Amino acid sequence: MSPSTEVSVLTRFCRVLSLLLKKLLNFVAMRKLLTRILNRVLLSKLFTPAMCGEAEIHTEGRRRLVVGLGNPGMEGTRHSVGMAVLAALAARLGVADRWRGDKHVSGEVIVVSPVVLLRPRLLMNLNGVSVAKAAGKFGIRPEDIVLVHDELDKPLGKVVVKHGGSARGHNGVRSCVDCLQTDVMSRLRVGIGRPAGKTSVERYVLGRFSSEEKKVLDSVLAQSVDLLLSQLALQDSQPPSSPAGGGRAAAQRAKETKSSSSSSPAAAAAQS
Repeated sequence: MSPSTEVSVLTRFCRVLSLLLKKLLNFVAMRKLLTRILNRVLLSKLFTPAMCGEAEIHTEGRRRLVVGLGNPGMEGTRHSVGMAVLAALAARLGVADRWRGDKHVSGEVIVVSPVVLLRPRLLMNLNGVSVAKAAGKFGIRPEDIVLVHDELDKPLGKVVVKHGGSARGHNGVRSCVDCLQTDVMSRLRVGIGRPAGKTSVERYVLGRFSSEEKKVLDSVLAQSVDLLLSQLALQDSQPPSSPAGGGRAAAQRAKETKSSSSSSPAAAAAQS
């Protein structure tokens, strides 16, 4: 093959590769747009049952909302570890048998005044719809919401408390930010690590924990519950703040706190 022919083949290959990348970017952008539109549609009055009787909006006192992000029916997977943490929290509080479906929030709730626990019954990409509906029903401000979710960029055994900020690529958090129209919500980011070898991220997060991972999972859940209870106690000691300013305001009010543990439930706080 002559040099000119090699250059021609290489040029064609680059053009094809560029075209594929453009199509991929367009697909990702379109997927995000469609998800945002679906979030808006599901939040509309058309898909929101009228509230009456015991479903009246609650506004007494300052309530907190703790949400376990995940996919319904897939509670045992890495992507739904937030739901596992919420189950552990309910068990610690002695209310594990009090989950009840609530069509007005598209999820399951437990009310342990002044805390409301929520497990969305919508797909991860639409979890924000449940969160926004629950916040509206129970009169909860965005800054009084804690989102519990999986975190690819942290190894299993590391749990991070983050106050506000961007979704960092997490679709469930992105849905919450979109539906609540602010990013001041606190997050409990539970590390699950990244896949090894050629395993795709999607297959990895939707898969169940391995036998080795399960050996440390109980301590991770216990550690996560300890941090949640500490966060709720800390919020109770602070006066209400305005969500204005989004992540920038949240960053000025509080620094990110980390806590990591390889296999022990002991929590150590450190700045992110």
